Amino acid sequence: FIFLIIIFFTKIVVAEGYDVFGIGLYDVKFDGSQTNQAIDFRYERRFDTSLLEIGPENYNFFDLKPFIGLETTSDSALYFLTGIYLEDNIGTLFKGESSNFIFTPSFGVGAYEDGNGKKLGNTIEFRTTLEVSYKLKNKNRIGLSFGHISNANLADNNPGVEIISLSYQVPY
Repeated sequence: FIFLIIIFFTKIVVAEGYDVFGIGLYDVKFDGSQTNQAIDFRYERRFDTSLLEIGPENYNFFDLKPFIGLETTSDSALYFLTGIYLEDNIGTLFKGESSNFIFTPSFGVGAYEDGNGKKLGNTIEFRTTLEVSYKLKNKNRIGLSFGHISNANLADNNPGVEIISLSYQVPY
């Protein structure tokens, strides 16, 4: 909660970043055991203000930045979260030359309401996501992500859920 207040009342709000609009499949299981599949809708605001920079001056590999988000499903589940992400150019990462492909891992924590959807076992849930996006000529991006939401065994029941999403990202 305090982190959200800091975000809303500091210069982070006026920094440039991306608004992320996503749609995906909620409760994807690769072993065929899905229990409550639904459509997942996601919005994130990714701020471009660094919270922590780690690495040499000419290339900060770990440039942690904040985000806030809202995720909901066609089963009326609702998830408000905040967290950190980093971005790295895949070309720079592997070849030393910039490309249009961006790798964005993120970690967040928030409040989850089951609605009519899958019962995740707790109000406090954590989300980890791996995303690869492609930067278009107009600086918008198209992304594909894989995420996992779990309560990290804070409760007796921790079924977790996986989400595959497509996103459209607009700089602001």
